[in-house]
Amino acid sequence: MAVITYLNFDGNAEQAIEFYTEAFQATHVKKVRFGDIPQNPNYPMPEQERAMIMESSLEFAGGRLMMSDVPPSMKNVTGDIVRGTQLLISIVIDDKAALADYFSNLSVGGHVIMPLSDVPWSSCFGMLVDRFGIVWKFNSDADKFLDRVLSEKNN
Repeated sequence: MAVITYLNFDGNAEQAIEFYTEAFQATHVKKVRFGDIPQNPNYPMPEQERAMIMESSLEFAGGRLMMSDVPPSMKNVTGDIVRGTQLLISIVIDDKAALADYFSNLSVGGHVIMPLSDVPWSSCFGMLVDRFGIVWKFNSDADKFLDRVLSEKNN
């Protein structure tokens, strides 16, 4: 089983796929547009919506992101896309050089909340909001911190 981050976009999933593909140096990129599947003749999608991304997947360095657009004709079912802080994507990797590369790549056009730095819970931690409004946390040794605190608590 895998738990995979899935991002919805308001018509700009194509640009997000390009951005994340480059930022993570994705090795496998798959995408299907709404127009790639048979249309229901009773409810045909508008032409501009058929060009939108129905489903996509990017694989990189052991990670995976999936994305799609939410077409206007489907918003009565799915609701509007709402930007917020209820979702954070955390990248945990011991390789600090790779962590710094991902941080740098994702910060392009975005906003750094906290630069990568040594903090009590990690020797390399940082946070940013990318240009699509997605909040990312970076941590070089999250498991070591959790294990240390839990071990001290249980002793």
